Amino acid sequence: MTAHGPVCIVTGGAAGIGRSCVELFAAHGYRVVAADVDRNAAIETSRKLDDAHPGQIFGIGCDVASAADCKRLATETLARWGRIDVLIGNAGVQTTGRIIDADDEQWDRLVAVNLRGLFNSCRAVLPHMISQRDGRIVLVSSINALRSPAGMGIYDMTKSGVIGLMHSLAVDHGRDGVRVNAVCPGATVTDHHIRQAAAQGQTEAQLRERCRGYGLLGRVAEPAEIAAAVHFLASDAASFITGSTLVVDGGFAIQA
Repeated sequence: MTAHGPVCIVTGGAAGIGRSCVELFAAHGYRVVAADVDRNAAIETSRKLDDAHPGQIFGIGCDVASAADCKRLATETLARWGRIDVLIGNAGVQTTGRIIDADDEQWDRLVAVNLRGLFNSCRAVLPHMISQRDGRIVLVSSINALRSPAGMGIYDMTKSGVIGLMHSLAVDHGRDGVRVNAVCPGATVTDHHIRQAAAQGQTEAQLRERCRGYGLLGRVAEPAEIAAAVHFLASDAASFITGSTLVVDGGFAIQA
């Protein structure tokens, strides 16, 4: 299955939810491209996972905000493995602050990565999926697209836009054999959050303690739990699902 398995591209694939997606899809027999703006981290991810999944993971640098980078990502994937079956649009950045306090640089950065990055990624792979008459795209949004906390206006706007993009792609390309869905993760403990806590003098254990009580399950998610939802939407088990948003938040959004 390794030599002839389907091919999946994961953007933001070197850490957090993206890395968990890379590992899970490889475990299910996919050949996986781990694409990340940090090229060295992407290559290191590929190297570390190669023992468990020899020859199945290819690490590559890609800044999704660059249309040229995304086109190169698709071209190199096709040159290496001849097809593109799945795109996981996971690369994203986050910032906090009210819109009234934000500056143009914050706006430009979040829109460039969180929205234009998905636009570039999808535009790069869609021609090949359409020619195959088969493709699956899963875009990673956020629970913030559905329920906004205070002081995250630009981030929330971009993640709402992800759902809008997903709807449009699903409508436009369903008859082409391409399914497009989104996941909205709730709070998830990733490498980013652990590093952020460390910079504030907190250990990972203290971070998890601070997050205790989140949602109806009383805890935050692990990256692998979000990756499992992503994999489901990309799998044949979801063959009649398109244009849908899967909320993976431990019940947070339905709380009063």
